[in-house]
Amino acid sequence: MRTYGSRPKRYYPVRSAIRVVPFLALFFGLGPHLLVAQTGNQGSLLEQVRNLTDSMARTQAQLQQSQQQLDVMRQQLFVLQRQMAQTGSRVSIPELSAPTPQTSSSVSAPNASNAAAAIDDLRERQAMQQSQIATHEQSKVESESKYPVKITGLLLLNGFINTGAVDMAATPTISIPGLGSTGVSLRQTVLGFTARGPHLFGARSYADLNVDFGGNSQLGTPTTSYTGYYNANTTLLRLRTAHAGLEWQHAGAYFSLDRPIFSPDAPTSLAAMAEPALAWSGNLWTWNPQLGITHDIGLSGSRSLRLQAGLMDVGDAPVSPVIHYASTTGATPTAAEASRWPGAEARIALVGSNPDGGNHIGFGGYFAPHLSPAGQRFDAWAGTLDARLMLPGRLELTGTFYRGEALGGLGGGAFKDFVDYVNPYSGKYYFRPLDDVGGWAQIKERFSERLEFNTAIGLDNVFARELRRYAVPGGTMYQNLARNRTYTGNVIYSPTAYLLFSLEYRYLYSSPIAGMSTGSNIIGVAAGYKF
Repeated sequence: MRTYGSRPKRYYPVRSAIRVVPFLALFFGLGPHLLVAQTGNQGSLLEQVRNLTDSMARTQAQLQQSQQQLDVMRQQLFVLQRQMAQTGSRVSIPELSAPTPQTSSSVSAPNASNAAAAIDDLRERQAMQQSQIATHEQSKVESESKYPVKITGLLLLNGFINTGAVDMAATPTISIPGLGSTGVSLRQTVLGFTARGPHLFGARSYADLNVDFGGNSQLGTPTTSYTGYYNANTTLLRLRTAHAGLEWQHAGAYFSLDRPIFSPDAPTSLAAMAEPALAWSGNLWTWNPQLGITHDIGLSGSRSLRLQAGLMDVGDAPVSPVIHYASTTGATPTAAEASRWPGAEARIALVGSNPDGGNHIGFGGYFAPHLSPAGQRFDAWAGTLDARLMLPGRLELTGTFYRGEALGGLGGGAFKDFVDYVNPYSGKYYFRPLDDVGGWAQIKERFSERLEFNTAIGLDNVFARELRRYAVPGGTMYQNLARNRTYTGNVIYSPTAYLLFSLEYRYLYSSPIAGMSTGSNIIGVAAGYKF
């Protein structure tokens, strides 16, 4: 009978044992060798782990060293940046940022080599910056403070034709009876020095000084004549203006020799530099020692409110009687100095985005006690209005107007602070400070960056009723002058930034309190080189 399904397996112990014997022999024969090989592989792996650990330790040490070098380089570059900021250098130094910390798993030998390359690059940059700083130090004017000083100036040649007689042929301010004159002069050349100093209290320090050659070369000058402002100067070199101060972003403190703060603007002219344009014809311009502060308060938009205040040592008027004090040995103090009180000045102005060259309108005031050589006390004072308006068509309107008393020391008052008179019969002394009113206005048109046209008018007028009773029979035009007017127009052409040429016309019209008024046409040409 046939059976279906799986057949039962039969086991043969002898045959199985015979088959297993070779495998056992192989196992017992190769076993020790396999154990030795496995042990060797484990030792090699441990060695590799130790090598990798040492390599990572060395890499971390190199990175720490590189970090220290980068910190040192950053400090050195910071010092260089500060020095270059103080010296005004424009050379840029790349900022360094601290390297991003990395985990031990991301650190490798190529990163260390990259750091070393970066350090070498920084060293090269540092060497280059040091070379550039050395070159900059060699190119600037050397000063005791080691801060940069610049020499500036204007070499100016003036030619003039006066159809009538004037007080000073090259720099006329009034017209007098007589014949005209023609000539040429270089005495209006200006030389200046500008310096930048260290930062102090968060402010930038600065200083500048300007001189010209418009001083009086005469050894003596009578008090009834006027041969130029600072007529006590017996040399040609004359100090014009000087400034020194601290300047913050919205404030400033300074001392200076300059025009009053309540008369900040001046007419434009190349033919009138030693005596500014419209001097003694409505332009309060005289340079006096001052100590002041300024502060800007931001308003809506780009406008701001500028507040200014200062103290001023006001000089005497050019025409003043000289009466020496009995106890004085040496130079006689001015009437303002004799009062033992400084003059005070202030101004408040609404200014635009460009406070020094844009739109503004301001109101100012001035007060200074005086003591005349004869012992008479009087006060000099003024109220002013100044404005500059940018008009359509490249037009610009600028002007200043004032009303005051005893303004001869500021460039007004018909050259006088006061008038006096001694009665020859009774010996009685009469004294009167002069009220004054005046101002000037100018329209400027800029045809282009190189060509501009200016026209202006100025007037200074003392009150005739106060001056009339003090008229000096046979006196000079300065003593009896009541009103002085100037009309002027000029064209200024600048083919380059350093060359200037100008043609100017002026008409002076001067009126004494007694006698006929006189006028003079003045044609001036100027050529200048700026440096």
